[in-house]
Amino acid sequence: MQIIVQVALVLAVVIVSLALMRGGSNARHLAIRRIMLVLFACVAALSIFFPELLTRVARLLGIGRGTDLVLYGLIVSFLVFMATTYQRFRHMESTLTKLSRRIALDETPPPGRDDSLESKEAEPARRLTPPAHGGQ
Repeated sequence: MQIIVQVALVLAVVIVSLALMRGGSNARHLAIRRIMLVLFACVAALSIFFPELLTRVARLLGIGRGTDLVLYGLIVSFLVFMATTYQRFRHMESTLTKLSRRIALDETPPPGRDDSLESKEAEPARRLTPPAHGGQ
């Protein structure tokens, strides 16, 4: 029975990781996260008030103790956290790259135009970033 639980846990990790890596921060993903949070809070409260219930559930699943079941749950939760954090970081990095490219293109003078011949009065209105020397 224990091998069945182990296989189920590994499959859960793989499925959740693939679902989270798939992308999307739409309403459906947000709803799933909120449901999982409420479910986690309910299970945590029940396990605090009725620890013997957690041990019974663990034994039904073929796990020796309730604390081992909690440990397995924490491992799965940590992997889900890592996957969502990685996905969020990857999205933020992509957005920053696009923004940096847009700023670089906006600050590049058009071809055939020589900035050294123009007056310095028009440049501050066009510039998106402050001058490097910190002055006016």
